[in-house]
Amino acid sequence: MTLADDAIAWYAANARDLPWRQPETTPWGVLVSEVMLQQTPVVRVEPAWRSWMTRWPTPAALADDPPSEAIRMWGRLGYPRRAMRLHACAVAIVERHGGRVPDDLDELLALPGVGTYTGRAVATFAYGQRHPVVDTNVRRVVSRAVEGRPDAGPATTAADLTAMSELLPQDEATAAKASIAFMELGAIVCTARAPKCVDCPFHDVCAWRLTGQPLPAGPSRKPQRYAGTDRQVRGLLLEVLRHATGPVPQQRLDVVWNDELQRARALAGLVEDGLVEALGAGDFVLAGDAPAGDVQTL
Repeated sequence: MTLADDAIAWYAANARDLPWRQPETTPWGVLVSEVMLQQTPVVRVEPAWRSWMTRWPTPAALADDPPSEAIRMWGRLGYPRRAMRLHACAVAIVERHGGRVPDDLDELLALPGVGTYTGRAVATFAYGQRHPVVDTNVRRVVSRAVEGRPDAGPATTAADLTAMSELLPQDEATAAKASIAFMELGAIVCTARAPKCVDCPFHDVCAWRLTGQPLPAGPSRKPQRYAGTDRQVRGLLLEVLRHATGPVPQQRLDVVWNDELQRARALAGLVEDGLVEALGAGDFVLAGDAPAGDVQTL
């Protein structure tokens, strides 16, 4: 038995029942889930994913709406540029691929906002292909079980992709099962600070456990502060714009945050990122809601 075999057997008995893992889920549904799950926990993503897929079950359905609707539907998931990327991705899928999410990895990677992880995840989880799909959870499992190190560091490297590829079976369908199994194992058993080693299918062979399971001195990633940051201010500004039925005057945005310089910087950042458009009368709208010819630069 290989690590992949053990992981697949464990996954079959212990995997979470998530909607984007159901057999009827389309490649578009997988793509949406992967974008939403970036930096956002499953418990928050699941209801948002269901709502999104009900409204936009295909890329063409989303592409037919302006990007402002994607930002509104995104709600408070955080990092709203992901909503813009999904909309741009939907438009590109319609224009380049007739509305079908491509199954070729290079074509996936060429879509707006689709990076190394997301492209491989869609090719693997939606189309059953053999690719190393490496996120924080996978890197941690491989680092511990194979290399005997407690943590793989903050960023995915080419070496991580190689290490995972070497663990995958050659058969495509089996390799795809192994990829999701390693990821799930890292998410719910081989966790960063409180691993459940007694429940792990690698318990008897894990190189890290056999060294005594030393944990790193601190977190591999510095926790990101939210309160009082520009991210918080951006979120407050977007909340006003999401619920508006028309252009929002500057005065309404001014009341969401007392620090004028920080508020202005956050608003300018939203405009620069393409999430918000400034109108000639000093009003603001979400991207895609401005009448033709009314958009101004800050």
